[in-house]
Amino acid sequence: MEVLVQPLNRIVQVEPGANLLDALRAAQVPMSYSCMAGRCGTCRCRVVSGEVMEGGVDQQRPNNGGDACVLACRTYITQPCTIEIPEPDEIVVHTARIVKATVVALEDMTHDIKRLVLKPAKPIEFSPGQYVQLQFSAEHVRPYSMAGLCDDGTFEFHVRLVAGGRVTGYIASRLKIGDSVKVSGPLGSAYLRRKHELPMLCVAGGTGLAPILSILRGAIGAGMRNPVHLYFGVRSPKDVYGVEWLTELQRVHPGLKVHVVIGSGGDPARQRSGLVTQAIEEDLGDLEGWRAYLCGSPPMVEAVSLVARTKGVAPEHVHADAFYTQGT
Repeated sequence: MEVLVQPLNRIVQVEPGANLLDALRAAQVPMSYSCMAGRCGTCRCRVVSGEVMEGGVDQQRPNNGGDACVLACRTYITQPCTIEIPEPDEIVVHTARIVKATVVALEDMTHDIKRLVLKPAKPIEFSPGQYVQLQFSAEHVRPYSMAGLCDDGTFEFHVRLVAGGRVTGYIASRLKIGDSVKVSGPLGSAYLRRKHELPMLCVAGGTGLAPILSILRGAIGAGMRNPVHLYFGVRSPKDVYGVEWLTELQRVHPGLKVHVVIGSGGDPARQRSGLVTQAIEEDLGDLEGWRAYLCGSPPMVEAVSLVARTKGVAPEHVHADAFYTQGT
């Protein structure tokens, strides 16, 4: 049975019922993947035509194509079809691992944001913008994005404390220097595309600054000189943090323009107020050819995605990581 892989225009022979990711890997098709369990979203691709089966081996459902997105690791081939893989020249293959790490720093950044730094017993490779799952105890597990790079020797996270939050409450009141934390990953598909040479739009809401910092640090470390517009949106002046990091990044990358946008309560004479979507609308014109990296709350990510697409950013070039609240 034939699977046509675009944009490579390559035909892969597969057996009926074969897992799509396994078939692509066996045929040495360049395909990004990480967790191989349907969690990270890295192996997302499109079914252009034909029918496939999605889900676990015991809970499959048909997908009739028509430009539907699927996860290759959770997709099974049932008939000839055409698959489109994203950016074959930007493949990311970081096999997910589980390592133990030790808390080496825990400090307040704002009234409700803590900076957590872990020292892993073994390194985990990841691409700038990805995240991992942190397990503090059997009952306290949450995903957090890295703010640094994989060759730093440590993992840095920015944790917003949620009122009544079970996990963030544990981090705020019980976690201490020297404690062990289990790290699983990497996960996520909103990672830096290193071969892109045109301008970049980076938008961070609150602690969404962490993965954006990783992306910017990764771009500078890779020698990328793309013009970058960074919009950092916060609710009030007391929520602003990390300005010294952004200033340093501007020093080493003159093409970086930083816009801090405060929702309310700021000094109009010194600070920009309103929403990041309004600021982007006012500042930027045609964004055709740009890449957008968006990290923060789902409403913000959705709103900025719409603005970016309206201004010309191709949907496949909007790389978003929405921070969903996972209860208490």
